Amino acid sequence: MIVKLSSIGDVVHAMPAVAALRRAFPTARLTWVVERVAAPLLLGAPGLDEVIVLDTRGWRRQWHRWEVLRQAAACLSRLRRHPVDVALDFQGLMKSAAVAWYSRARRRIGFATDALREPPGRLAYTEQVAVSPSEHVIRANLRLVEALGVAPPETYEFWLPPLEDEAAYVAGQLSRQGITGRFALLNPGGGWVTKRWPAVNFGHLAELLWRQHGLASVVTYGPGETSLVEQVQSVVREAPVASFPTNLREYLALARRATVFVGGDTGPLHLAAAVGTPIVGLYGPTSAERNGPFAPADRVIGLDAACRTDCYRRTCQQHICMDISVSVVAQAVGDRLRALA
Repeated sequence: MIVKLSSIGDVVHAMPAVAALRRAFPTARLTWVVERVAAPLLLGAPGLDEVIVLDTRGWRRQWHRWEVLRQAAACLSRLRRHPVDVALDFQGLMKSAAVAWYSRARRRIGFATDALREPPGRLAYTEQVAVSPSEHVIRANLRLVEALGVAPPETYEFWLPPLEDEAAYVAGQLSRQGITGRFALLNPGGGWVTKRWPAVNFGHLAELLWRQHGLASVVTYGPGETSLVEQVQSVVREAPVASFPTNLREYLALARRATVFVGGDTGPLHLAAAVGTPIVGLYGPTSAERNGPFAPADRVIGLDAACRTDCYRRTCQQHICMDISVSVVAQAVGDRLRALA
């Protein structure tokens, strides 16, 4: 049993470890327990025998409703429907550790206590694995399966569901908005405001990419982020810029078509990395060494500010770490494009 509940980027970062696990144990039954928000990345994915979808946030909000109680009980029943030999907790939270414990697995493996986001979760484990706080999170996840004798893979694999319908939707949207050739995928959003490069900068970047490289731009957004798209488009004068809504699977299909991705440390960047899109990542309060793109040719930009070290603040009164000039980002995009030649 694989326990990696959320977020989107976290689920993506666990995929190479699960792919390595499947290759090492081709006849084992693999069940992944995930929260509803990230479930579309796994439902129908090859290599998994079962995906159990939890909705703990929704259940907490409506715990008094009979239907919610019935859904929760059904999920708990599924956790014990098949005997589990090993439960791997890639999340490090008390609720993920509780899922591992509830499965009745004989071996329940999690990270060492100092690497857990909620240390009391250690009480649910029978084994713990030490990881370095500076190593990439994909590499840290691989250490869990190495405890089962799984050799680290030479390349990272991301087993995603089929996307034929989603690809057709994306092709139609691009055609209707006049995007017929190469394009840059620009993502101004982010779960933390401190991770965001100013939205208007993406508009100025779109202009430069059009003039310098003939690249159109597609601006992506998540729930509640339409105002960011408006800010991008407010400064665009000549460059063709499109934008349309996508769900997780449609975004994956869109990223596969993109020439390059530009954005901060957030789910869309990690999804783009999973499908092999060339990336220019903009990093402020988080560590690119731990959370950044992993292709050798990808580019990461961050200011050399002393306060960035181990920051991870979701709010900041100064917020100088994302004061990256548009020209620097445009140059990095040009470098990344030349690496494709």
